[in-house]
Amino acid sequence: MRGAQVRPDGTTIRWVEFPGTEPTRVYLHGLGASSPAYYAAVATNPALAGRRALLMDLLGHGISDRPADASYTLEEHADLLATALTAAGVGAAEVIAHSMGGAVAIVLAARHPHLVSALVLVDATLDPQPPGVGIPARYTEEQFVHGGGRSDTLTQVGATWAATMRLTGPEALYRTAAHLGRGTTPTVRELLLELPVPRTYLHPSGSEPIGAHALTAAGVQVVAVPDAGHNIMLDNPDGFVAATAAALRG
Repeated sequence: MRGAQVRPDGTTIRWVEFPGTEPTRVYLHGLGASSPAYYAAVATNPALAGRRALLMDLLGHGISDRPADASYTLEEHADLLATALTAAGVGAAEVIAHSMGGAVAIVLAARHPHLVSALVLVDATLDPQPPGVGIPARYTEEQFVHGGGRSDTLTQVGATWAATMRLTGPEALYRTAAHLGRGTTPTVRELLLELPVPRTYLHPSGSEPIGAHALTAAGVQVVAVPDAGHNIMLDNPDGFVAATAAALRG
């Protein structure tokens, strides 16, 4: 396990690192998840192994610190991730990012372009959520953090997600969900369309992303992975590895 201080108060982002050649590959998890848990098996598959790989836990998640005073906006996640990557000597990385982590990766590429040379987005969140959807629609922050909202949520999400969600700071989970639901200005989708780096969007077969034709027209490769749901790397590891390896070969 490695780490880098990302705030003056000592707050640290941590990751699991595999040594290898450059360019570095950075793996980012989704909301309430953890990159080592979601990516260790696929990152060490022979088709992807051999590169330096950082399985990063975003602020508030997994093995990273969980400060209660952070804003947990997508922009803050991206900026603090950039600080950690810079401290780790990473530049022009290939970033593989799932769900909420995909939104953070896009913001990272837009705000810190020297750090990202390619994006593989795994069923990533591109748009704000409609009203009434998500954790902040069901609870106030007070209800979630100090009432029964967090425990209720852990019982509703299923054993796999709960196993990593319980490691996420309650403030981090609530505020990240809220800001993910609100999105950014310009939107994450708009940022993605304008990025100059190679971009691939993996999605479960039979669940094509909204606006797929516009993504393709903007140069984003849209690739269906069979026999998988939202957690493609867990549901179909071989399919995920094949699609990711192909995307990074260009």
